[in-house]
Amino acid sequence: MGVCYNRAVIIDFHSHVFPSDIKKKRSQYIDRDPCFAILYSNPEAKIATADELIAAMDKSGIDVSVILNIGWTTHELCVETNDYIIDAVARYPQRLIGFGAVQPQSTKAAVAEIERCAQAGLKGIGEIRPDMQLFDLSDEMVIDPFVEALNHHKLILLTHASEPVGHKYQGKGGITPDILYPFITTYPQLTIVCAHWGGGLPFYNLMPEVKKAMKNVYFDTAASPFLYTPDIYNHVVKLAGPDKILFGSDYPLMPQRRLLEEIKALDLNQKTKDLMLSGNARRLLGIKNES
Repeated sequence: MGVCYNRAVIIDFHSHVFPSDIKKKRSQYIDRDPCFAILYSNPEAKIATADELIAAMDKSGIDVSVILNIGWTTHELCVETNDYIIDAVARYPQRLIGFGAVQPQSTKAAVAEIERCAQAGLKGIGEIRPDMQLFDLSDEMVIDPFVEALNHHKLILLTHASEPVGHKYQGKGGITPDILYPFITTYPQLTIVCAHWGGGLPFYNLMPEVKKAMKNVYFDTAASPFLYTPDIYNHVVKLAGPDKILFGSDYPLMPQRRLLEEIKALDLNQKTKDLMLSGNARRLLGIKNES
């Protein structure tokens, strides 16, 4: 059963937390994992625990946050950090919803970990980073069992996405629309959330075949002010529809309040804002209003 509320909630669909041990021993994990190193080798890159996230949510007026893992390159680190996410959700069941991590190249172990995460109540897998995790989204030997397990357990896949043009930044990566689109069309039954506006993928909805293929694809707003002007919201609403956008902050990279205030200030009707902030996420995550 999903979490139930008797009012509209504000849901941040994209936040990251780590155990306090990783925060304290950052340098050790930088040495252990190249993905973590790319994202957090800069000492100014913020790392937050679940408790710190809860405090930030209270300050910003966020009811629920989806806590994501990252694209660890080894199965062992996926399991270690999934344990923390499972525990955090158990400690804050009304406030946190968890997504786990797997290394798809560890085929049998990845499938078993997906099952463990599902049984523990996690709602998805992500934020995957295929380029940093060194797997190919077009490699059917690796991806078929991965997607089959996700579909079997009715889990959402959240993937990093990046723009093929524009400025460079730490962790931008190379998962661009031309990489994502063949994956989407190959696995049309899989529910996919493309982070960071899908790296511009919604713009291709002007092509009828692309819009048709996007039936089960959603886009989050994570780190939007670092990437686009606020006009992005109006354009994606028109191109993809208001039911396809999920408010995500990318906390602690960016304060949740900043993204929330940006959305509230938009020249969009309240129904559209409510879908972004609550309705779309509730539908995907199984959060129901009490009757």
